[in-house]
Amino acid sequence: MKNMKKLVSLLLAVCLMASLAIGASAAEPTTVDVSGGTGTSNVSLSSTSDGTLDGDPAATKMNVAIPTILPIAVGTDGTVTTATDIRITNNSFGAVKVDNVKVEAGTGWKLTAFGSKDSLAKVKVDSNMIGFKLALGGGAEQLTNAENAASQTLIDGAIEGCYMSGNGDQTANSIGIAYDAIVSPVSEAVVNASVASVLFVICWDAV
Repeated sequence: MKNMKKLVSLLLAVCLMASLAIGASAAEPTTVDVSGGTGTSNVSLSSTSDGTLDGDPAATKMNVAIPTILPIAVGTDGTVTTATDIRITNNSFGAVKVDNVKVEAGTGWKLTAFGSKDSLAKVKVDSNMIGFKLALGGGAEQLTNAENAASQTLIDGAIEGCYMSGNGDQTANSIGIAYDAIVSPVSEAVVNASVASVLFVICWDAV
């Protein structure tokens, strides 16, 4: 047993010396000793957390700002008003895309097909139904089309309008969110009720 431990220690020492020798030889400069001779220098890349040569390994950091609220106001005649200045902004160095968008009805609410507000004039008051429409970056409008659904995927795979450059290009690193809704009648005033939520899935725009 004692001899076995000595053998293992010896092997470890030999491996350590070999690795040191390899590292030393790799760092040795190439010598060009004839006119017209060549030497090759490899360009070695390390992505690090602080950008220094000996920093901790780290990938490019994602930093995308998603709005926390998509405000909707419905008038006494059913007319809906929405915000017009809502955007998704990419503060990352790399390009990103919105890869999936899903709308989910809030507690006690359900989705319905988006269309004219008059389509909800026939439903019972306090039916708690919302139809939703959304377009990203000037792209195609995506509409809820399900009756009494709890959720619906509006975008599955990035489409035109879903792409943002890195923040070095301030002309293309954000996209607007254009949205609209129809809401069933309510018998009492509603203030900041959470009637639905929209889930945006953000991915790197990678090859």
